[in-house]
Amino acid sequence: MAKVTLYNQQGKSVGELALDALLFDVKPNEALVHEAYIAQMANSRQVLAHTKDRSEVAGTGKKPWKQKGTGQARHGSRRSPIWVGGGITFGPRNDRNFTLKLNKSAKRKALAMVLTDKVLSDKFIALETLVLPEAKTKSMSLMLKLLPSAGRKTLIVLEPSNKEAARAARNLPKISTLSARSLNIGDLLSHEFVVASKEAIECVTKTFKRE
Repeated sequence: MAKVTLYNQQGKSVGELALDALLFDVKPNEALVHEAYIAQMANSRQVLAHTKDRSEVAGTGKKPWKQKGTGQARHGSRRSPIWVGGGITFGPRNDRNFTLKLNKSAKRKALAMVLTDKVLSDKFIALETLVLPEAKTKSMSLMLKLLPSAGRKTLIVLEPSNKEAARAARNLPKISTLSARSLNIGDLLSHEFVVASKEAIECVTKTFKRE
């Protein structure tokens, strides 16, 4: 069973916290983590680029000139791709699908591997509690300066009901907050440290634990 140092909000150690081995002590598999990360990035991709083909561009349907007798090449439409202002051939379309499938158990396993790596590298900080005296940025900043993650890019994992802490951390540089139920490997990999209260860790365990 994995264990991490438990801190209070003054940055002092108050003991150790046992973590569920099924989520915080698993064998690593870099290939699976990479596959899960690529799938998450692909599935969150917004397809914005879109060009119009000859059936969509504005223009008349009238034949530019008669078929024969003008000495010019024959044309049937001003919306042809070879005309300026005509449709685009093989351009990007917004109906492209970049979705990659990955089953739920593989996603959870990859998440557990990333969490395990954070624990083994001492980048996972557990707090006894995370209750601010007031929902102020200053209060959150002062607390974070007392933790080992001070000055580093940090992801604060919160229980869904802790709106005050999320509001207090909103404007802090290098700090992001995330609900425990929305934890994902993309956010974990993009932050060096993870800070979570006991309540948030319990929520993560309940949500993502693999039986």
